[in-house]
Amino acid sequence: MKVRGQNLTLLKILCLLIYYTVLRYLPSGPTPIFGKISRFLRYQCCRHIFLYCGRNANVERKAFFASGLNIELGENSSIGINAVVPGDIKIGKNVMMGPDCYIFNTNHKFDRIDIPMIEQGHTSRKQNIIEDDVWIGRQVIFTPGRLVKKGSIIAAGTVLCKDFDEYSIIGGNPSRLIRKRK
Repeated sequence: MKVRGQNLTLLKILCLLIYYTVLRYLPSGPTPIFGKISRFLRYQCCRHIFLYCGRNANVERKAFFASGLNIELGENSSIGINAVVPGDIKIGKNVMMGPDCYIFNTNHKFDRIDIPMIEQGHTSRKQNIIEDDVWIGRQVIFTPGRLVKKGSIIAAGTVLCKDFDEYSIIGGNPSRLIRKRK
């Protein structure tokens, strides 16, 4: 079976089944005793699902990533607790993601006023890319097609609706530059 150019092997199907039925609900990484075991089991499973899963990557409790077949998750990076990410996101090295982040790769169409929005379908998919050494705070929402550049910090509760330069500190709704780190 093929999903967007990828072979869906029996191992990937089995790992997806195990992740979404059991591993997704195990304790989060910082939880004493079972946290480390849960983190290890989720990592072992996701490294067989994702296109790339770097060393020491972390997929936290209740993270949702669709099929995940085209996800690239860099070394020492994480997908936060209860995060929802598209199945084709690229996340660089050393990326910290807080809980409850939502990253979208498509949106509803609303161009025509003679047709209800619910009947207009969706926009084309736009891939989100998060470069190296990024800190994403709690409850950040990404609109489709965002490029978060190296060394950036995105404040908690931000609605990220445009791209910024490297080493930016970003916050607000809509997002705005707070200051530069350099």
